[in-house]
Amino acid sequence: MYARDAKKHEEVWLLDRLDEFGFEDPAFRSRDYVLAIDGETNERAGFARLRVHSGDDDSVCEFTNIGVREDWRGRGVGAHLLEYLVEDARDQGFEAAYALTDEPEYLAQFGFERVDADELPEPLPDRLDATREYQPDAVPVFLDFADFDIPERLVERFTADESDDEDTEPEESAEDFGIDPDSATYKYDPGG
Repeated sequence: MYARDAKKHEEVWLLDRLDEFGFEDPAFRSRDYVLAIDGETNERAGFARLRVHSGDDDSVCEFTNIGVREDWRGRGVGAHLLEYLVEDARDQGFEAAYALTDEPEYLAQFGFERVDADELPEPLPDRLDATREYQPDAVPVFLDFADFDIPERLVERFTADESDDEDTEPEESAEDFGIDPDSATYKYDPGG
């Protein structure tokens, strides 16, 4: 199992999963999403989004639309996604992130703490209202990255899964770029 940035050709898959999970994303951009991929089968096991809200004074980092497919739950997929999001956010200069979720207990095991909605920076109060339209029990949580921790039981789960497949991310193939490797021509004729 490994996590990586979503690719443009995975937009339809992502939009289908957002619909399946009942998530809304009016500002959808596939490049903001991360996917958890099974290293053996290349099956997509889960997804999450790092959303940056730029304001006049400061930018706010939000982790949103975190979803793990039913048949992959309980195997550390969510932990992989969160670890990747935290690393990515750190690389962008953030030291903390918010999430608006109806499952605060799940995120608490990684160091997230509930915060009062009145303490949310802009534009998160409006985002919370919008999120509550499809997740009525959503609450705001906050993670200081210094407090981020993956519980040992989850580390053990995906370490055991990874020991089976030594490769992490598979090498990109010609087909990933629309090239038919047998005839070395483009699969998609632009009609020109």
